[in-house]
Parts: sequence; structure tokens; C-alpha cells
Amino acid sequence: MLGWCDELPALVGELAARWNLDLVAADGGGTSRVFRCFSHTGTPVWLKLTPEPGIAREEAEALRAWAQTPSVVTLLAHDLAAGALLLEDVEPGVPVRQLSWDLPEVAALLRNLRTSPPVPGKHSVVQPLSHRIDFLFDLTDRKVAAAGMNAPMASAVLGRGRAAALDLAASGPVGLVHGDLHPANVLSGPSARMVAIDPRPAWGDPDFDAVDWVLEGVTGLAVLEQRIEKLAALVPGQSPQRVLGWCRALAALIAVPRMCAGRGDAETRFLMTLAGG
Repeated sequence: MLGWCDELPALVGELAARWNLDLVAADGGGTSRVFRCFSHTGTPVWLKLTPEPGIAREEAEALRAWAQTPSVVTLLAHDLAAGALLLEDVEPGVPVRQLSWDLPEVAALLRNLRTSPPVPGKHSVVQPLSHRIDFLFDLTDRKVAAAGMNAPMASAVLGRGRAAALDLAASGPVGLVHGDLHPANVLSGPSARMVAIDPRPAWGDPDFDAVDWVLEGVTGLAVLEQRIEKLAALVPGQSPQRVLGWCRALAALIAVPRMCAGRGDAETRFLMTLAGG
């Protein structure tokens, strides 16, 4: 990663020259860096780079599959060997986590995400949903270890959640899943439309993408079930039973890190109860 960071200025300069870009700002963290640019026509665009070309290949495949929907950011160009994606600018582009939203808006987004090809193509580089599940639980296990939290209950809850999630992944329908669809990865687009960015795609049950939206701010099972039923009525093909199953299986991924941080609010307590803790 350090070597990649050292080489990043030269790579950005080469790509900017190739794609006729003027860089105006830098942002991002984690596994990628993002640069706000203007194209030669004066149009704002975003240059996204990752040191892991495989991640760029998966994201590019997903964005191409969703190219016909206005609910996903548009891929303009790419250099996958360099881990580089050139993306459209979304206006006004405010993260939905900073805004108020309601389930009909989420339903429109989820319906549009289901318009992708129903099965992976012959040369797909996107992995099955089970790989994404293992990644998320492994990441949470590392967070627990880094926090010095030696709690058998947390480990047991995470273990049960992983097993339940893998069972759901093995038994459900197959479609293209965004894989990281939460309010921070969705922007406000034209005409108040939601626009998804930063997919970590997988092939598996599309109901996986509903979890963060129905769990947001919920502190009781009755409210959660009402949200799930309301959303499923607006998204053809969505199963209330499977969405609730995903919520139970994935609740530990949210609750356990909160516990590690010392949070004991009503939402965290509910999530732990939902996870069986």
C-alpha cells in the first residue's frame, strides 16, 4: 500500500493526461482514492483508483451491468490494470445519510438494481455472495481482536450470524448484489432520485441489499417487520421472510463493533437481541 501511495501521483498524472482531466480536489480512504476533476469539456467527473485491480474489475463489471439504470453512477472509462475508473459526477450528490428519506425512495432504487442480468456471464469476475459474507465477518472479527475484546458471547454471536448468512446465500435466488448498499454509498441525484455508488458486487440474493435500510434506527421487532412488509410490497420479487432472515444474520456485524466501542443504546441492544446475543 505504501509503494502504491508513492507511485500514485505519477499514475494520476498519466491518467489525467490520457483522459484530458484537470484535477481540482482529492478525497477517499480505505482501499481507494478519489479525485474530483473536470473533463476537457468542463464537465465534472471523478477519477477513482485502487491498489487492488481485482476490486476495480468487479466494480466495472457491475457498473456496466447497471448501465441502463439511472439509479447507479455511470462508468465513463477505465484502466483496469491500473485499478482506475472514471465516473460521472452525480448532482446534487449529497450522501443520503445526511438527508431524510423514506421507503418508497429506497424501493425505487432496489427495483432498478434488480434490472441487471439475472445470472453471471461466462467471463464474470464477480464472486458469489458467500465470498462477500466471509469478508464482512472476517473484517468484524479483526475489529473485535483489535479492540482487545475477548468476549465469548461476541464470538458466538458472530459465528451464528456467519453460518446463518451463508445458509441464506446458498439457498436463495441469484442476481447482481450491490454488496455495500447503505445510506453513505447512495447519493441524491436529479429529480430526488437515489443513485448508488461504490458497489462491492456479488452474485446472490438481491434481498441482501435491503438490510441496512430496514434496520436503520429501529429499536423493536414490530417496527422492523412493518418496514420489511412495506418495502417488500413495493419491490417485486422481494421476500419479507428472507429480508428478515438477512437482518437476523447480519445484525451482529453492526452490533458487535458498537459494543466494542462501548455503545449501549437501544438500537445496539435491539440488534444484539436480533442477532441472538
